Amino acid sequence: MHAKMLHVFCPSLLPLSFNLKYIYIFSEAVPLVLIWLKLLVAQVQLDMEGALTARDRVGIQDFVLLDETTEAAVISNLKKRFSKDLIYTYIGTLLVSINPYKELDIYNKKQMDIYMGVNFFELPPHIYALADNAYHTMLTEFNNHFILISGESGAGKTEASKKILQYYAVSCPSTTLLNTVRDKMLMSNPVLEAFGNAKTLKNDNSSRFGKYMDIQFDSQGDAVGGHILNYLLEKSRVAHQNHGERNFHIFYQLVEGGSDKLLQQLGLERDCQHYNYLTQGECAIVSSINDKNDWKSVKNALQVINFDEENTSHLFGVVASVLHLGNVRFDTDGKGHALLNDKTELNWVANLLGVDANKLLEGLTFRKIETKSEQVLSPFTIDHAIYVRDAMAKAIYGQTFTWLVNRINETIENKDSSRKTVIGLLDIYGFEVFYVNSFEQFCINYCNEKLQQLFIQLTLKAEQEEYEAEGIEWEPVQFFNNKIICDLVEEKHRGIISILDEECLRPGDATDLTFLERLEEKMGNHPHFVTHKLADKMIRKTLERGDFRLLHYAGEVTYCVVGFLDKNNDLLYRNIKDLVCRSKNAIVSECFSSMDLDNKKRPETVATQFKSSLLKLTEMLMAKEAWYIRCLKSNESKQQGHFDEALIRHQVKYLGLMEHLRVRRAGFAYRRKYEDFLKRYKPLCPATWPHWRGLPADGVELLAQHLGYLPDEYKMGRTKIFIRHPRTLYATEDAYEKCKHELATRLQAKYKGYKAKGEFRKQKEAATKIETCWRGAQARKEKEKRAWAVKVIKKFIKAYINRGQLKTTDNSEYLAFVRQSYLNRLKNNLPVTVLDKTTWLTPPAVMTEASEVLRKLHYRLMVRKYVRGITPQRKAQLQLKFITSCIFKGKKESYPQSIAQPFANTRIGDQEINMRVLSMIRNEHIKYSVPVIKYDRNGFKLRPRQLILTQTAAYVVDEAKIKQRVPYTSLKGVSVSNLTDGLIVFHITREDPKQKGDLIMQCEHLFECLTQLSVIANKQNAIKVVQGSIKVEIQPGKETAVDFSTGQEPMAYKAKNGHLMVVATRTRTR
Repeated sequence: MHAKMLHVFCPSLLPLSFNLKYIYIFSEAVPLVLIWLKLLVAQVQLDMEGALTARDRVGIQDFVLLDETTEAAVISNLKKRFSKDLIYTYIGTLLVSINPYKELDIYNKKQMDIYMGVNFFELPPHIYALADNAYHTMLTEFNNHFILISGESGAGKTEASKKILQYYAVSCPSTTLLNTVRDKMLMSNPVLEAFGNAKTLKNDNSSRFGKYMDIQFDSQGDAVGGHILNYLLEKSRVAHQNHGERNFHIFYQLVEGGSDKLLQQLGLERDCQHYNYLTQGECAIVSSINDKNDWKSVKNALQVINFDEENTSHLFGVVASVLHLGNVRFDTDGKGHALLNDKTELNWVANLLGVDANKLLEGLTFRKIETKSEQVLSPFTIDHAIYVRDAMAKAIYGQTFTWLVNRINETIENKDSSRKTVIGLLDIYGFEVFYVNSFEQFCINYCNEKLQQLFIQLTLKAEQEEYEAEGIEWEPVQFFNNKIICDLVEEKHRGIISILDEECLRPGDATDLTFLERLEEKMGNHPHFVTHKLADKMIRKTLERGDFRLLHYAGEVTYCVVGFLDKNNDLLYRNIKDLVCRSKNAIVSECFSSMDLDNKKRPETVATQFKSSLLKLTEMLMAKEAWYIRCLKSNESKQQGHFDEALIRHQVKYLGLMEHLRVRRAGFAYRRKYEDFLKRYKPLCPATWPHWRGLPADGVELLAQHLGYLPDEYKMGRTKIFIRHPRTLYATEDAYEKCKHELATRLQAKYKGYKAKGEFRKQKEAATKIETCWRGAQARKEKEKRAWAVKVIKKFIKAYINRGQLKTTDNSEYLAFVRQSYLNRLKNNLPVTVLDKTTWLTPPAVMTEASEVLRKLHYRLMVRKYVRGITPQRKAQLQLKFITSCIFKGKKESYPQSIAQPFANTRIGDQEINMRVLSMIRNEHIKYSVPVIKYDRNGFKLRPRQLILTQTAAYVVDEAKIKQRVPYTSLKGVSVSNLTDGLIVFHITREDPKQKGDLIMQCEHLFECLTQLSVIANKQNAIKVVQGSIKVEIQPGKETAVDFSTGQEPMAYKAKNGHLMVVATRTRTR
């Protein structure tokens, strides 16, 4: 049930054949849907965002979408993406990978989670996308698949296979047992790399053997086991390495990383230069390789894959014996025969292998020839002895490697006999072209030719055959079929391998050169074969006499025939076989015990064994669905960020990428069976949703028309629909993603409705029960309340009747209630300002005394708050206003209107006073100044003047001239009227007859001016408010008066009686 629900709510976890009909099935099983709904909405939004924004961020993610399918366009697109560290690009479902020679943060757990269960084109290209789609296609179709990883040595094939293994280890379902199997599969990598990889000129971790690993899955998709096949270990590397190359990693790891105790037990020294088999390449120490750390990894990996201490000890004993065997040096006697003077190394070999030292010496220096009646020992020459020594070392190491692979298979293979599906990973040596190419490169490049032929058969030819089978017309794409090269190498009786075997088996003096002559005789006219003898003058200059050249699909490779016969024979003499079969080393004994020593038949040659294993491999791969990863080297020098266009162009050519791209572009990028296409996309058309009753082909045709497919965008085959452009598929996928969201919304709405109805029923039943209980409880409470209320009301009435009496038991609660009620009302109605004297609530009789006390306290509190909130400036203002109040309050009619008007420090700034006047009175310090209108003493003409008050005198100033100085000591009084006018009269005491008389002025700021004068001159008592007329002394003995009256408008004029008449307006009364 839950598995089917996963099909409904996570369709992106499935291939395009997803069946949406399950939505209707499980819309009935609503309670099980809740968990998946939330996941669905989040997943749909994520997928839609990924589908719409993740495509073609840099360059083109799929070469099929290139505007031009030229080689230049392909390389330009690769370069553009490589510059942004985008190393993966698609050609349809084929993945192209470029080695960046640096670590990229694209292989973490977060990245794995992103690619799990996502359709192939929804996210940017990645090796995880290919691995995930292969996995889910295997689960859906329940068939076997394999991933073919190809490319040159150093292009990153081994790393690619590791990434795929790591992805399956994380993404597949997990249990303790399954985790153990996965750990063993992952840990087999460092062990096999240590024993099978080595540094070459092109790659510091080059696989020197071919590896095919089957990962076994059960019907639930759990990785339950695996199996490894190995091909053609380069055993010659044990005894010989070219300049700049190393032996297998394990030798250096043992010497550099092994403990002192272990090295002592094995008779080894911690110095690689001490061993002949480790120094021929002259690069035992490489900066990019940390042998000590790798040794720790290998030791840990051996424990994980269940190697006990005994097997581990025997394994390292074999490795050490090979090093000691390489240090066995032969001398010659007088007859030229080989002999051994120093047996130290020989004894270590015999000890580690558990064989008799004397018989080992005999096997290395004598050949045992058996006749009918006796056995004869034939002595070796030094060269022959060295050959036998090296052959023994290669045989022991090669057999041990095979044992190691078999032992790993025992630990990871699943013993359950039920049917399993597998995903195979083929990580095999890439095409190699060295300065000197020998038998190993010939076999490796032959293997790559077979893989290229497999690629042609499974991809290019299968593409055309599918079109023909479906009745789709198209123009055939011309491509190079390398069958002619494969036949050149493997054809019976005429191929290079057959001729090589014949030379190895031919009696007489067969040599590498006679083998070359035989090749020239049999293949002289072959277009892909040339030698020094067969070449024209120009080509002959590039060939040595012992070379032959093959024109591979990847280009020309020149092979040196020296060593071909010996390496192909790989013979181990019978007396050596007899010796190692009796070894006390358990591994060696197990490896050689299967040999039939009594069988006189010559064993198959290395080339023939390799050819047979390749044929079996291709047959096995032909029975599986293929996925491809093409690995490219960005440059030969392993530099980060360097893109060698010439090298990339060469790899693009020999990997067949252009042919594959042309096939994809010439035909249709996507094809699917009608049933699968209809199952996935039928929600997009109302006519096909939810069930299509007719033929699948008719439903697909109707669906295509509804989606607006143009006639040239798709074709209808016999059983499949073919879509030409991926963008058409992208648009369909985007519409499908949107449709999924709408379906999820509808399903969610149905579920919410169902859920809400159920909740409503439950709530209604609960509400009915609660209401019944609640009403009963409320009725009981109401009864108790009423009984209580009767008592309280009775008590209240009785207390009210006795409210005027002294406090008693009957009225105490009522009086307390009255007090509390009054205090609560008073709290909400307290006066807000100090001036508010009328709003205090009238207290009841019982609270009269307390209310008065509270009123006084409250007003004191408000006064205190008000006083504390007064600023110094405001305080000064109030002090002046207080003085003004003392002088004028209740005396002058215009006083109340002046209260709200603030006083200024001065009305005339220093800059407005003439500089001459300032210089004359500066020493007296100006305190206040104000503009006034002065009335002449004779005629009362109006004169604008400035009144300046200093510390000692008042000055009347006319611009630059001081008209009158009135010392405060001579100012005997100041008179103003009680009306609203602004007239001021200064009464002056004249000590000198020439001194001017009283001063009459009109001032707008009368209260401010006189208040300042009273403060500065201390003349508060000298200011008088007069009713009626003010007498004015003009001259000694001559007086006049100022009369005052009220009128509509203010005015001043000389009356007929000679007095100054001042008319003031009446104050408005409210």
